[in-house]
Amino acid sequence: MASMMMGAAVTGGASGLGAATARMLAARGLHVVILDLDEEKGERVASEIGGRFLKVNVADAASVTHAVQAGWTAAPWRILVNCAGICPAVKTVSRDGKPHDAAVFAHAVGVNLIGTFHTLSIAAAAMSGNEPDDQGQRGLIVNTASIAAYDGQMGQIAYAATKAGVAGMTLPAARDLAPLGIRVVTIAPGLFMTPLLEGLPEAARQSLGQQVPFPSRLGAPREYAHLVGAIIDNPMLNGETIRLDGALRMAPK
Repeated sequence: MASMMMGAAVTGGASGLGAATARMLAARGLHVVILDLDEEKGERVASEIGGRFLKVNVADAASVTHAVQAGWTAAPWRILVNCAGICPAVKTVSRDGKPHDAAVFAHAVGVNLIGTFHTLSIAAAAMSGNEPDDQGQRGLIVNTASIAAYDGQMGQIAYAATKAGVAGMTLPAARDLAPLGIRVVTIAPGLFMTPLLEGLPEAARQSLGQQVPFPSRLGAPREYAHLVGAIIDNPMLNGETIRLDGALRMAPK
């Protein structure tokens, strides 16, 4: 597959797991399109790797369609990695007895689940026109779930539900796209050093890392990117959600 790859795209590519993945893909010689809402960081990463930045709202199908059409001009995408997502922290019922804000839940669904669906479906339709490689592959889509899909903690009902949805889409999407030669794989990261955790005090980050059985530390974004690279290289990986968590099973809180 690698010999025919020309272009790739990464949602949420302006920072964290997405930025590390974009750098890895560029190092493999691909023209990478960064899809994100953060223009300043997105432009910076794109400039560093010789790629392109496009401002995209993944929750908006029209925005995604425009990005795919615009991003295709430099190089047809052979790879899409979905890293865009949000992580609201709201309990089902608050301490003062109020129900979960439905708008917060719906926003998480819109970004994490529907956003992943938009990019997967719209990009796959475009990938279906790619010339197949010597193994019949036209493309690869890697989505990002979370171990919260399985071990959702207190206050993570929206986040866990959306990430479980991403994991649940993986096999049917892979089956739908198999006749087109497009693979779909999902990664479910554990505790990684992302912008969300970078804002915590060092002591808090170390405490979180010690919860991981081995290695007892936070994951590095480059390790997520390394797994994306392994998925690219192994065409038998398809229709699966892979936990990347150092054997962590999260406690209730």
